[in-house]
Amino acid sequence: MNPEITLRRATDSDCEALIAFNQAMAQETEGKELAPEIISAGVANLLAHPQYGFYIVAEVNGAVAGGLMVTFEWSDWRNGLFWWIQSVYIKPEFRRMGLYRRLYAFVKELAAEKNVCGFRLYVEKENRIAQQTYERLGMTESHYNMYEELL
Repeated sequence: MNPEITLRRATDSDCEALIAFNQAMAQETEGKELAPEIISAGVANLLAHPQYGFYIVAEVNGAVAGGLMVTFEWSDWRNGLFWWIQSVYIKPEFRRMGLYRRLYAFVKELAAEKNVCGFRLYVEKENRIAQQTYERLGMTESHYNMYEELL
């Protein structure tokens, strides 16, 4: 029997699941433990401020199984927005069901109604499984290196 899969924008009621996804993703991909008070405030803050971005969740048979976050970057070179895909997480028991492929397609559908010129994401250099997934969906490795200074 095929599971019922639903994709939708996250709401405040998804906050706890999104917090748990972020904590699990940080632990799995980077071995980092996120401070609960900071990630909780960060997720709630984005949900309260759609001008910063939004979350999408995937439900399987009514259970929140995974999600991702989209944030915005203005490109003056292209006179449009890049949508950055971040905080991608699928619960282990729901992996290999094509949920990320569906989430990405849903994001692209939403973008068709906006001034979006492209999609970007970053991925850990060692995370070959994720890189292969992104490549299969038509993304290519950028020629840019990323630099940062944390405050």
